[in-house]
Amino acid sequence: MSAKRILLVIGGGIAAYKSLELIRELGRRGIGARVILTKAGTEFVTPLSVAALSGEKVYTELFSLTDETEMGHIELSRSADLVVVCPATADLMAKAVHGHANDLASTTLLATDKPVLMVPAMNVRMWQHGATQRNIAQLRADGVTVMEPDVGPMACGEFGPGRLPDVPRIVAQIEAMLRPRQKRLAGRHALVTAGPTREPLDPVRYISNHSSGKQGYSIAAALAAEGARVTLVSGPVSLPAPEGVTLVKVETAREMLKACEDALPADIFISVAAVADWRPVKAADKKLKLKGEGKSPAIELAENPDILRTISHKKKKRPALVIGFAAETHDLERHASEKLARKGCDWIVANDVSGDVMGGLENEIALITQAGIDRWPRMPKEAVSARLAEKIAEAFAGDADGLSLAAE
Repeated sequence: MSAKRILLVIGGGIAAYKSLELIRELGRRGIGARVILTKAGTEFVTPLSVAALSGEKVYTELFSLTDETEMGHIELSRSADLVVVCPATADLMAKAVHGHANDLASTTLLATDKPVLMVPAMNVRMWQHGATQRNIAQLRADGVTVMEPDVGPMACGEFGPGRLPDVPRIVAQIEAMLRPRQKRLAGRHALVTAGPTREPLDPVRYISNHSSGKQGYSIAAALAAEGARVTLVSGPVSLPAPEGVTLVKVETAREMLKACEDALPADIFISVAAVADWRPVKAADKKLKLKGEGKSPAIELAENPDILRTISHKKKKRPALVIGFAAETHDLERHASEKLARKGCDWIVANDVSGDVMGGLENEIALITQAGIDRWPRMPKEAVSARLAEKIAEAFAGDADGLSLAAE
């Protein structure tokens, strides 16, 4: 991360004091920070304390003759590799959504051509308000990365989502966004599955699960960013295809397996999809009706094909690196280690889905290989994907014919 720089916008909120710790932690990792301190932010931290930690002049005013002479706001907005807003208040996010430019922070956000990371912190009611949620959705649609806040007690005495994420999580996200893409997987074909499958009971109902597809789509995007040719076989989700990725849409587990086999050969196979374990032996051709008197229709189930195991045990066209996901609600690492042996894959990404992981924006995983267990902290799914893609690239690096599949 040497010679990497961020432009840090400190918004006005009680969590602003944590920005000082963020500056210090980034400095320890060789990441410099130039800072814009909003007028509201000066109510919580001083320009002197920020300057002392960053070693840089702190910018506060849009219409400053001295600042505009030394570094105009346009140049300031493009002087770093990444723009980070921390804490990102509801007001700052609203200004960014609507293109306001009435102070230095909002003008800089409008003028920048660099990636933007928003790290929200606010009262739980403000976070959950419809206006804030609409603004967050629009920011993400515009390409801004918005972290999910932590859940816990707040300075105002309330409890819920809205706390600034812990500094290590913020640092991990910043490092992931600053990490250079060297196209180390150029010439490799990666096959990824994502989302749920749907097994029809009748023309109206089906068996499925809560998978949003976000992690699988994010992994596909990260592999494409590393230069791989990526085929993404996806169950029904509402996500757009990542840029540069070939998307194959399916509904059922059997359709997903066929699409995967049709896409072979591949160098990498990552089974992220939450595939339904069972399907009805026969789907009704008409909508099933209630029989009344507490009677339920009898539905005979059949086991679906095991896609991960099938691909892992291919005698021909087996990918060099096969990675499975283990979604568990208890005894995570034990079940995942057993799955690694049972399925015959090379790596298992174990994640606890008893909370908000399915459908959520963050994940905490343990990467299990023959070399042991590599535990990662909770981080945005994009950061998980970038780190996994980096691990995969390292496994292939320097050896066109073989692999080093150690976790480190």
